Amino acid sequence: MSRKLNVRRSAAVLMLASVLLVSTDVPSWNGQVFAAEGQSKPTSKSDSNSSLIVNDLGAYYQEVLDGWRAKGYKDGTQQITVQGADIKAQSDNKLAQAGAYEGKPNVLVWRSDKDNWIEYQVDVPEDGLYEMSMSYHPLKAQEGEITSKRAIVLSVQLDGSFPFREARSIAFHRKFKDEFPLKKDVNGDNIRPRPIELNEWMTESFEDTSSAYADPFQWYLGKGKHTLRLSGSEPVAIESIAIKPQTALLDYAQVSAKYPQGETKGNLQVIQAEEAAWKDDVAIGIDSVQEPFMTPKANGDIIFNSIGGTKWQNGGQTIGWTIEVPESGRYQIAGRTYQGFSSNMSVFRSITIDGKVPFKEMQNYAFPFSTYWKGTVLGDSKGKPYDFYLEKGKHTLTMTATIAPFQPVILLGEQAINKLRQVDEEIRALTGGNIDKDRTWKIEQDFPEILKQVEDAKEQLNKMAEAMLAANGRRDNSLQTIETAAIDLTDYLKYPDEITYHMADISSLIDRVSAIRETLIKSPLQLDQLYIVPSGSPLPKMEANLWQKMNGMIHNFFYSFIKKDDINQVDDGTLNVWVNRGRDYVNLLQELTDEMFTPETGIKVKVNLLPSENLLIYANAAGLSPDIALGQPQDKSIDFAMRNALLDLSSFPDFDKVAKDFAPGALLPFYYNKGYYALPETQSYKVLFYRKDILNRLNVKVPDTWNDVYDMLPTLQQNGYNFYLTPTDYLPFFYQNNADFYTKDGMKTALSTPEAIKGFKQWTDLFNIYDFEKSVPSFFQHFRQGDMPIGIADYNTYITLAAAAPELTGWWGIAPVPGVKQSDGIVSRWAAGGQTTGFIYKSSKHKEESWKYLKWLLSAEVQERYGSDLESFNGISFRWNTANIKAFTHLPWPKEDMNVILEQWKWYREQANLPGSYMLTRELNNAWNRTVVDGMNARESLEEAILNIDREMVRKEQEFGFVDGNGKVLHTLDLPQITKPWEGVNPYVTK
Repeated sequence: MSRKLNVRRSAAVLMLASVLLVSTDVPSWNGQVFAAEGQSKPTSKSDSNSSLIVNDLGAYYQEVLDGWRAKGYKDGTQQITVQGADIKAQSDNKLAQAGAYEGKPNVLVWRSDKDNWIEYQVDVPEDGLYEMSMSYHPLKAQEGEITSKRAIVLSVQLDGSFPFREARSIAFHRKFKDEFPLKKDVNGDNIRPRPIELNEWMTESFEDTSSAYADPFQWYLGKGKHTLRLSGSEPVAIESIAIKPQTALLDYAQVSAKYPQGETKGNLQVIQAEEAAWKDDVAIGIDSVQEPFMTPKANGDIIFNSIGGTKWQNGGQTIGWTIEVPESGRYQIAGRTYQGFSSNMSVFRSITIDGKVPFKEMQNYAFPFSTYWKGTVLGDSKGKPYDFYLEKGKHTLTMTATIAPFQPVILLGEQAINKLRQVDEEIRALTGGNIDKDRTWKIEQDFPEILKQVEDAKEQLNKMAEAMLAANGRRDNSLQTIETAAIDLTDYLKYPDEITYHMADISSLIDRVSAIRETLIKSPLQLDQLYIVPSGSPLPKMEANLWQKMNGMIHNFFYSFIKKDDINQVDDGTLNVWVNRGRDYVNLLQELTDEMFTPETGIKVKVNLLPSENLLIYANAAGLSPDIALGQPQDKSIDFAMRNALLDLSSFPDFDKVAKDFAPGALLPFYYNKGYYALPETQSYKVLFYRKDILNRLNVKVPDTWNDVYDMLPTLQQNGYNFYLTPTDYLPFFYQNNADFYTKDGMKTALSTPEAIKGFKQWTDLFNIYDFEKSVPSFFQHFRQGDMPIGIADYNTYITLAAAAPELTGWWGIAPVPGVKQSDGIVSRWAAGGQTTGFIYKSSKHKEESWKYLKWLLSAEVQERYGSDLESFNGISFRWNTANIKAFTHLPWPKEDMNVILEQWKWYREQANLPGSYMLTRELNNAWNRTVVDGMNARESLEEAILNIDREMVRKEQEFGFVDGNGKVLHTLDLPQITKPWEGVNPYVTK
């Protein structure tokens, strides 16, 4: 970067700091900006003379390996075996000890329950590159513990450091098998089977968690002693770790030349793909497909006849099948496959037999895009089938989703994005973020490094396009996006002094190129049947002909008129329950109801899938409402209650006993006219997410209060980072400053108080003065990439990080939401999150029975069972965020994270729903826009909002009979007052 640009930047920063430090309305930054100015740029910004991607996670493995090869490092030739029990050191918790486990003596039994580590000393006889593998067994849960379904993820350090970024997260999988034969419900539809963990010793190589590389990792070890540290939070038994030379793969021509000659006799073997011997992720699901050639045929029912699809798309997910051949010989492997998920994109599978890749072509075998189910024979690019030599007896065939062919594209894309981010950052520093076409720039003369970075980015994009075409084998939308981006940069370079005018275009270009990665890391493939065919025998018919397809379409058309799930047709003595969730949720709830509720109470229940929440409105108008509605938005109940459509649940004598399992602030949205009209099923939680690695490098602490946030912002922003907050998340700033949204009687807003004005100004100042981003399309992506290493987000972000960012395992954490310190020293952390609810209709003929069912469903026992089963069937992405605090503590949350959420749960508080209250959210967002975007005075903007809200509330209060035509109050709403954190959390906090 030129000296001129640094001078201009420093001047801009000092000017901003001066304005902030003399302001009486904004907390001081305590001079940190001056200290931060001298700090180095973040390592996430690549050096302009290097294409190596180095950020807070380190360089990618491929780049490090290329560097080792360039230095002349050779493969090692000897194997070293380290016994699992022979650890030299461990973390202070001392959770690892030698012992016997599952038939093996003297292994390491490591009952890790949080970030712990163990260390081995390895004596290497010669310099070289080595692979590593581990023999391990996931530990069974002890009494009182929750059985985990997650892979065992370990961080691997050599001699105190990570050789490459992927070493921070290496997965060692579990094995599961779906429970067969499949059960059927009352309609004859299959019920999703329960996955059963196969407890056995396994051996896996140290490989990329997302299968981004074809081979296991290689590690450079010089001759002599080395320290190998493993860190993790999942309990595991370790028998041994093998450090060995790389296994070289031969190609098909070399392997097939060694096959014994002679004819192979035998019959065609057909394997139903959905009846897999095992899978390494419970999220890999089976599915029902209404295609004419499927086996078994669905015929309009839900018959699970295939496996995979979008539930088998993440790199590293593996399915295994058992095959048995009657005699030794050469066989061909075929199957019915569907790969119509990503237009014109190939997906890849690494295929092994008995744990070994038979020949090189099976490492990244491509399944091209196709819009229909097709017969696929494993063969070469010319369509000639491969022969596989199999000895007589049983064998295991596996397919692992891999993205290895696209990894070069991903690396080149990240290099280009890093360059463009530098350009974007420097243009913003020059222009102050404002495009002024009346100002003349001499970019080529004064800031040539900007043009060099654009040129470098363009070259990286061109290479990316070449790599994309080579990997995919055909043109697709991603390739078009890359080429268009390169053309745009070429156009910008034609008029270099106008490049500042393209600031918004460059930001958009970064987003478009970044989005390509999300396409490339998904590799969905669906299977119906697999075929093992003796070489030389005819292949089975695997595709429907035109007549069969037409016949299938006609049948499916008529099946669509068969209403097995008429949501309003139930027996008079049966409870009618409508659920606004997916089919898997509904089926599981019906199964649990039939298993637990009906036998105990004698009450029959029909659980129906509600396709759209709007159907409730139409059904209510038509007098066809169910007894109970579940999975509803939290404001829906009051909409119906105002219209006298719902039952007041507080009218039941045991309501208070049931309600004590929920935070008082969670019940506030369901209160209306002295009654409660719903109870929460699920509850989302706002917490502070932070990247441990980045904050540690910047030497900043996790903030406890908003003053701490102000103090850390200069360091963040001087290093190219920022803090994330959803612009519409206004609630904490009012509640934390002891303001409320409505008066105690619930008849008008309370936003005109000094506390409310203070809260509104604090909210808008974050974007006006402290330069929070006004628009962030995906906090998850920015957090993952590292350019937004801290921010406030909800439960969905937690699940997404846990499920879709394995490379960050152990490198991010959560903390309570920053708050405002009160006069008594307590930090007020009020925040909301959103809920789904259940309520009972007033028109129900079974009110008592409905209340029994709702109580049963929301009880701790049932919520725990329901949540555990959902996650067992579908993986962590289906983690059930129950609103029942007791049930929540029995679900598989890490202890540290659970305690953070429980601390925040104390401060959970939603806003009340009142007649006309929808106008409050609308007008506060309008006020934010006037203040932040248009520059209007904060107080004036808020006063305009108050006027509009109160006007609408009076209008709705007149409509519902609380105020007469002259504005006289006839009846007040009298809201519950919540001023203290919920003490009901305290018994559940673990030490």
